[in-house]
Amino acid sequence: MNFELFINFDGNCRQAVEFYAKVFKTEVKNIMTYSQIPANEDYPVADADKDKIMYCDIQIGDMNVMFCDLPADHVLNKGNNVSPTLSMADKDEVTRIFNELKESAEVHMDLQKTFYSELYGMVKDKFGIIWQILYYTR
Repeated sequence: MNFELFINFDGNCRQAVEFYAKVFKTEVKNIMTYSQIPANEDYPVADADKDKIMYCDIQIGDMNVMFCDLPADHVLNKGNNVSPTLSMADKDEVTRIFNELKESAEVHMDLQKTFYSELYGMVKDKFGIIWQILYYTR
């Protein structure tokens, strides 16, 4: 069994996934746009959607994270639709990732000691995704 995460966007998926690939030092894979969908008269692709990302993914640690832009006729609720949580055993990496994600973002909770972690923070990044980042030891 695999646990994966799918994050939806409203037209800025390409910018978001390139940003996340940089932050997490990984590569964007399998980029497909809606224009690549085989023609089907029952499910036509709107002109406004043709250049949007239908699917792409990146590897973050052991997790495959998938991304797409929703078609124009779908509504996206930004921010609370997902809350990716990253747990790491390297405090320097926790700090680095948190600091990069908070660029042009809204910090909900700055990195700090909590009752459940020596270092925890929460940030709503510039794309509206709320990330929880924490240090852990096992």
